[in-house]
Amino acid sequence: MEQLLENFSLDLFVKQTVLFLVLIFIMVKFAWKPILKALNDREEGIKNALDSAEEAKKQMQNITADNDRILKEARAEREAMLKEAREIKEKTIADAKEEAKAQADKLVKQAQEAFETEKQAAIAELKNQVATLSVEIAEKVVREELSDEKKQLKLVEDMLGEATLN
Repeated sequence: MEQLLENFSLDLFVKQTVLFLVLIFIMVKFAWKPILKALNDREEGIKNALDSAEEAKKQMQNITADNDRILKEARAEREAMLKEAREIKEKTIADAKEEAKAQADKLVKQAQEAFETEKQAAIAELKNQVATLSVEIAEKVVREELSDEKKQLKLVEDMLGEATLN
């Protein structure tokens, strides 16, 4: 330290101080403002980026809420469509059952009518055959019995006793 004091030169000190102050003045005049401007610009850019990120976050929340709402609406619509489809299916099945029952009833009725017609035809045919056989039998019996008058009267009385009115 002593050596510094011994070699100390006031002239050199003043020159260095002046140079230092000039350098500070030049720095303040030309470099300080651009440096501050660059720092301010960077700070503004960071702030804008944060604001944009916050806005994007809000938009994302809105989109998520909209998606949830749309999803709920779609589910409700799907349930309504399924319910409607079930109702249509049940109505179609009920209509088909009703139509099948009506068709079956119609077929049963037609079959009963056909059976009744066939029955009447069979009864009529049977009556005709019975009548024909009766006439033939009566003819043969009458031929035999007509030969005797007592037998004729007895035969007529027996037939009248057996005959029932329909």
